[in-house]
This record gives sequence, structure tokens and C-alpha cells, in this order.
Amino acid sequence: MTHTTPDHPTRKAGGAVVPVLAFAGIVVAVMQTLLVPVIKDLPQLLGTEPSNATWVLTSTLLSGAVATPIMGRLGDLYGKRRMLILSLSVMVAGALVSAVTSQLLLMIVGRTLQGFAMGAIPLGIGLMRDMLPRERLASAMALMSSSIGVGGGLALPAAALVAQHTDWHALFYGAAGLGVLAIGLTLLVVPESPARAKGSFDYPGAAGLSAGLVLLLLPITKGSDWGWASGTTLGLFGGALAVLLLWGAFELRTPAPLVDLRTTARREVLLTNLASIMVGVSFYVVSLVLPQLLQLPAATGYGLGQSMVVAGLCVAPLGLTMMFTAPVYARLSARYGPRTTLIIGMLVIAIGYAGGLGLMDAAWQTIITSVVLGAGIGLAYSSLPALIVGAVPASETGAANGLNTLMRSIGTSVSSAVIGMVLANTAQDMGGVAVPTMHGFRVSFLIATAAVLAGLALAVFLPRTPRPAQHTQLRASSEEDAALERAQEVLGGFRGRVLDASGAPVARAKVTLIDRRGRQAGTTLSAPDGSYALAVPTEGPYVLAARAAGHGPLASSATHTGDERPVELDLPLPGETVTA
Repeated sequence: MTHTTPDHPTRKAGGAVVPVLAFAGIVVAVMQTLLVPVIKDLPQLLGTEPSNATWVLTSTLLSGAVATPIMGRLGDLYGKRRMLILSLSVMVAGALVSAVTSQLLLMIVGRTLQGFAMGAIPLGIGLMRDMLPRERLASAMALMSSSIGVGGGLALPAAALVAQHTDWHALFYGAAGLGVLAIGLTLLVVPESPARAKGSFDYPGAAGLSAGLVLLLLPITKGSDWGWASGTTLGLFGGALAVLLLWGAFELRTPAPLVDLRTTARREVLLTNLASIMVGVSFYVVSLVLPQLLQLPAATGYGLGQSMVVAGLCVAPLGLTMMFTAPVYARLSARYGPRTTLIIGMLVIAIGYAGGLGLMDAAWQTIITSVVLGAGIGLAYSSLPALIVGAVPASETGAANGLNTLMRSIGTSVSSAVIGMVLANTAQDMGGVAVPTMHGFRVSFLIATAAVLAGLALAVFLPRTPRPAQHTQLRASSEEDAALERAQEVLGGFRGRVLDASGAPVARAKVTLIDRRGRQAGTTLSAPDGSYALAVPTEGPYVLAARAAGHGPLASSATHTGDERPVELDLPLPGETVTA
């Protein structure tokens, strides 16, 4: 079994790994908005009632929510690259099923399989952590995390163009082709990570979480149709609460749980996940409001009368800006840390929505709103995986990021339900057709502003992390030499010297950090003067184990209080000589 630490990639990655993984993330995200241009026509296209047609979208959402944490855990256990390819393969199969049918049931089956691929996002982030050196990791994870929005934003104009000029089934053939391309590139370019987590797969935990999520998300997405006070809606919410509570109790007693709830309950992980829900809410509002505003006829007095394609092009800068903020995030995070970058991103989102209240009178104004919101959402999304990665052991990266991606999905689900209800309740009748009003659009923007301000309040209470060292130059030719240089950059955690019995420094002694659960939380080599430095993922008790050729091993207990000052701890190795 191999454990990976944040500072030590287990395998060197080529320069094409990051764009290939990001491309896979974008392909997966395309599934979420693929049918947005034809939503209003789905009942006619499938020969069914509008309430039944919505299952084509709901099924993708539900399967994505269920698959994300499960695939993350499977990746930790059996290989992230292997599970990434499996996710993409299932997506391709689902796209082909949808491409050859106009039957509602088969379409729902195909869309369910397509949603299964959402687990590719946390798997890609986990692969990056395992393979990339630290100086490349921040911008790479930022790009991968933002791929959710990038794919969704870029899919709108492309899907609109296809739907407007060809048969709508071509959308699925195109998605299948992109999925095949992503699989081929992954096989050619991305190596498997040798990092593995302990234990076996938690099948009861997976079943319990899946049941709880379905019971929770079904009433959220269908509550407007069923009635929020109906017995079905309230019964499903009650069932979700009961199932998730029982699931949580079971997970706490399982040696190798699907989701480590103790880790999830840490302040930095819990607040990051709650903030992720709010970012998800704010992201989806603009995707729901602006396309409708742009396509409403000018005869309404406020609609902008644009075609489906033009509406998609006006919203596309949302995704493009998110993609281009990845290098900006890397610079800001390197200087101020991901917590501060998350706060900045949320402030920009709030400014975008507040300013957008007065920028609804022309198509060019919606482009400005899209650009500002794209910058803010890109910074916020980019910060989330860095905060998670810095707070959990490397062997749990996939599962932890899967849960974080799930939180964002829950946010978009809540956003879809709430904004759909607002627009329906504020609609006006025009020729027998319910048309959204400007009042409804502005109320939606206010809801998004309130959500992001709530997320901002959560982000403020995140613990401060040590500021990363700047202008790092890693010139070492081997991983061990790089570890020596990186050890000098750590500001928090534990720091000291490895000494022999006479008090002389011991160079290249291996120092391992072990957390309270007996797992490796970090490792480094002592410098020529015997000095070492190790960052800690969170406060609490640790054991530092030191070993060097010609000396006996040493284990020393210490506690870190969580502040930025390092705990000074020298490690005197026993004097007796041992065989190396």
C-alpha cells in the first residue's frame, strides 16, 4: 500500500497531463447543459407531458450526485485513472443510447448513464495531486475544478448551434465522440497513480448514501411540480433525513468508510463544503436567467429578442472567463492562500450579481455580467479543491473531492428548484403562455447575491493557513533533493533537527509524520545540517518517526495547536548502530 503526501508526487507527469485531464472534466460537464437549448421542446420531441420530460434532466443530476463520492472512493482504493476511464466509458454508452431513441424511458436511461461521469472531476483532481510537483499543482487543480463551469458555459452556444440547424440527436453523437476522444487521450498521456487507500469498498455505505441522496434531491428538483407542502415532497424529505442519519451512524462505526465523517467534520473541511453549496447556488442562477432573458421576444417590453445561438454566445464568456482565471488563481493563492482567494472570488460574484440587476437592458450588458461572474466563480471554484487537499490525507483525496463536488451539485439542484419556483410564481400570462417577468429575474439575482454572501460569511471563518513561500525554485534533479529544498519553505507544522547521540546533525534522515489514526500525513528528509520541516493537515496529536542509516529508529509524540507558528522539536536518534 502506498500513501502520497501533498509535497511529493508519486510519479512524474508529462506536460500534457493537465490539459488532458481538464479536457475530460470539460467533456463531463457538457452533459449538464447539453439539453438546455431544447428544454422547452422536450415534451414535443419525446411525445410526453412536460412533467415527465423533466426527468430527462433530473435523472442526470441524480446519477451524478450518487456517482461522484462513490467513484472518488473507488479511485482511492483501486486507481484513479482506471475509474476515470470507467466513468467516461459509461458516459459514452449513455450518450449513444440517447442518440438512437426518442422514447422517454430509454432517454432517461441514457441520461442517467451520462450523469455517472461526474465522478471524473474529483478523480482528475486526485491524479493531479498524486503526480504534479507543488509549483504546478495550484493552477492545475484550479483548471480542473473550473472545468465544471467551463464545460457548461461553452456547451450552451455549441449545443444551440447544433440544435438549431440539425436533428437534436446529433447533440448526443457529438458528446459520445468527445467522450471517446477523452478516453483515448487519457490512455495515451495520463499514467496511473500508485497511491492507494486502506481497506475495502464500503458497499452498505454506498447504498445508504445513494438512497439518502435520491430521497433528498428528488423533492428538491420536483417539489415545484408536486407541491412543496404535498405528502410526497414532505415524506421524501423525512425519509432522506432518517436514511442519512442512519447512514452517518453506520459510517462512524465502519473501519474503512465510504466517507470519513470525522475528517469531514473538521472545521476547514466542513466550512469549505458548506461554502461550496453556496457557490453552486450562485453559479446556476446565471445559467437559468440570462438565456431566458436573451431569448424572450422584445414585445414583452424587457425581452432582448435574440436567437438561441446568440443567447448561447452571450453566456459563453462565463465559461471562458472561468478557464482563464486558473493562472490568476495560482498567483493569488501562492501569495495569499486559497482561503483568501475564495473570499475574493465570492466578493466578485456578489458584485457581479448586484451590478447585473441594472444590466438587463441589452445583449452587450449580459456579456459584462457573464464576464464578471465567470471571474468570481472561477476563483471560488479553483479555491475549493486546494482547501480540501490541504485538509485531508493524500489517500482520501478522491473521496474528499468527490464529496466536495457533490456539495456543489446539491447547490445547483437547490438553485434550480428555488429559481424555477420564483420564475413560475412571478410569471405573467401572454396569449395563454406563462412568461417569466423582469421582476422574477431580479429576484433570482437577489437570491444569488444572498447565497454568495452566506458563503462569504462561511469562508471568513475558515482557519488561516500558512502563506506559501514565494518565488520557489526547485532545481533538484531528484525527488529527495527536492524534498530537502521544500523542507526549508514550511512555515507551520513541526520543525527541528535530527541529531545523533553526541548532538551532531544527521543528514538525510527520513522523518515521517503519523496522525492520530495511524496514517502517514507527511514525510521528508533532513537537510545537511540535520534540519527538517513538516506541514500538518490539521491541528491535533501526531507522532514523528525518524530513521537514518547507522542509527536506531525514534518515535516522538507531539501536538500541534493549529496556529501558523511551527512546533520546535529536535529528534535525537539512539546511539546504537543498526544495520541499514
